[in-house]
Amino acid sequence: MTRIVIIGGGPGGYEAALVAAQLGADVTVVERDGPGGACVLTDCVPSKTLIATSTRLAVMSESAGLGIRFNGGPDGIVGALEADMATVNKRVKDLARAQSFDVAERLAYEDVKIVRGAARLVEPHVVAVGDRRIDADVVLIATGATPRVLPGAEPDGERILNWRQLYDLPELPEELIVVGSGVTGVELAGAYLSLGSRVTLVSSRDRILPTEDADAATVLQEVFLRRGMNVMSRSRAAAVERSGHGVIVTLEDGTKVEGTHCLMTVGMIPNTRGIGLEDVGVRCDPRGFVEVDKVSRTSVPHIYASGDCTGVLMLASVAGMQGRIAMWHALGEAVQPLKLGWVASNIFTDPEVAAVGVTQQMVDSGDVNARTVMLPLFTNARAKMQGFEDGFVKLFCRPSTGIVLGGVIVAPRASELILGVSMAVQQHLTVNQVAQTFAVYPSLSGSITEASRRLMAEHAY
Repeated sequence: MTRIVIIGGGPGGYEAALVAAQLGADVTVVERDGPGGACVLTDCVPSKTLIATSTRLAVMSESAGLGIRFNGGPDGIVGALEADMATVNKRVKDLARAQSFDVAERLAYEDVKIVRGAARLVEPHVVAVGDRRIDADVVLIATGATPRVLPGAEPDGERILNWRQLYDLPELPEELIVVGSGVTGVELAGAYLSLGSRVTLVSSRDRILPTEDADAATVLQEVFLRRGMNVMSRSRAAAVERSGHGVIVTLEDGTKVEGTHCLMTVGMIPNTRGIGLEDVGVRCDPRGFVEVDKVSRTSVPHIYASGDCTGVLMLASVAGMQGRIAMWHALGEAVQPLKLGWVASNIFTDPEVAAVGVTQQMVDSGDVNARTVMLPLFTNARAKMQGFEDGFVKLFCRPSTGIVLGGVIVAPRASELILGVSMAVQQHLTVNQVAQTFAVYPSLSGSITEASRRLMAEHAY
């Protein structure tokens, strides 16, 4: 029986463990924090739970246009909506623990052994956990990553925070400064704005979400500004310091921004130091990320790696797929290498931003020859009924054949809508095939088939 040791119990680890166990291997998962890892306990699950609450509050707050009025009592006074952060944060942490328990139960059902502790490779085929030594025929490194700390802005867990410290706050931050306008910063800035904080978003670029679709970023930034967020573009934080009952963020140009709390979202660093990788010959890049090929192999044949520690698209879905691919390959199963062009991603803002396949930048630069159509969401009947005005559906296809190459959706629950486009990309469907697929009327997904019909009609596929 093949002995497999997985270092890390997040998606890149536990998904791999399930596959390996089902294929008959003897599997041990070593996890420091608990089943599910940081993804379940401190990162993805907690943040999306918080965002779900904030989105619900935003919908309720903006329902007046639909004829909904909230009465504060018999006198007909309109009551103010507000978030009870003690209850919100308790629910966030309870749900994270429950999800971790579910992961543990699933692993136990498949007879996967879980060892609690910090692991280290002491020999190519031996993993140490404290004084314990575990022999392994195959090792999978799935140790994840940790929030990057900006020198001069070290989190203290009270006023200067990373996103893992948010859920211990006793009350809603009155004036929150978010440093960093990537996915994490934008998601949490939008969430706390909807929950009632006054939010300032410090962005070092011309716009928020600088690596995402420019049209999508523009829509989202306009929504943020309309809702009262202060977005400071081309502004880079140099230092953050405590000041009485608040914080002062000093920008590189000397400008000072004051608030009650500061949230630092300036990237991630891989958890690869001190676990013995260099001792057994596993290569890492200059930033510390483990170098892997498309079947998750490292520079050492029997050692694989998956998830954020590899720096290959830091998404839970990618981590899980990397882990599964690693086990299929290690155990001799047929396997298809990881294809990043098939990866669907989502930004959990309000509205959400989902994308898959070819990007607008690739088309604009000439790297990909594609036809494009973009339909504004406000033309969709269901969107009108629900009062959704911000967003769009964008599709890309090959000029000659009409094969769908990718798409971007900005809409409520775009994370659910993108699946249809993702399937079209992976299965090489044409816009004709998508256009001839029945969509419910009225539905937001109808904009996907309508966009396909536009491409089909305009280019006679």
